[in-house]
Amino acid sequence: MSSWLIAIDGGGSTCRAALAGRDGEIVSRGLAGPANVATDPQQAAANIIAAARCALAEAGLPAEAIASCPALLGLAGARQLGRDGRSLLSLPFSQVELVGDGEIALEGALGPHDGIMAILGTGSAFLARQGGEIRSVGGWGVHLADQGGGARLGREALKSALLSRDGVRPRGVLAETLLAAFGDDPARMVAFAGSARQADFARHAPAVFDAAKAGDGEAEALLAAFTLEVEEMLAALLWPGCERIVLMGGLAPLYAPRLAPPFAAHLAAPLGDALDGAVRMAQRAFFAP
Repeated sequence: MSSWLIAIDGGGSTCRAALAGRDGEIVSRGLAGPANVATDPQQAAANIIAAARCALAEAGLPAEAIASCPALLGLAGARQLGRDGRSLLSLPFSQVELVGDGEIALEGALGPHDGIMAILGTGSAFLARQGGEIRSVGGWGVHLADQGGGARLGREALKSALLSRDGVRPRGVLAETLLAAFGDDPARMVAFAGSARQADFARHAPAVFDAAKAGDGEAEALLAAFTLEVEEMLAALLWPGCERIVLMGGLAPLYAPRLAPPFAAHLAAPLGDALDGAVRMAQRAFFAP
């Protein structure tokens, strides 16, 4: 039996791996590209393997050691695939446990405590733990969910920029910024949208927050709508006496100051990140006494 475990945090933009011992101590890490198992399982599998091998190499272990390591995968898109998700991934680990990226983030954010956790990154997910019971809302992917997610926000911002260029909406800071990114050529923007992955759209989301800070009305309207989405999801999970709401993901610090007082009053710093949570879950799954 291996003395090592591999934990994976696979999101819509990047895939992170950690190599840890039986005691849960992380000894090395690896990084690769997107690992959303629902939108592109082949890409996800390739990046999971690449990140894991990076972690092994950093620890001075040969690439073949991957075959003796059990791995817990916390992946974006796992909820959509359900129990059949592992069959779509041809992976070389000795054992595989597949969970959603929200589950590992919840474990990392809250530790042993009750509370609510929202992932606000390329996509989004909202989970709560109360008395050992885990509930979730959303997390069904970019086409039907991803409330507050960066890919949806970036796509809506590009649509708004084109409407501004056509004179349908005012041409403010947001439109100028996004149009300039494509050389003020709408054909280039349309071509980009036709082949862009969710992570590509999400790269334009921070521009919406920057434009709103500069007083752009279109950006502010977009963020008001997206912030309301986030608040609706949090409200669905909130219970009397809930003490913690933890925001995770790249857009978390941008959304936090926009939340209404009933939610802002409960905001707390995460105790760890999703990879920390994945390591703890892997330790319980593979090395529990």
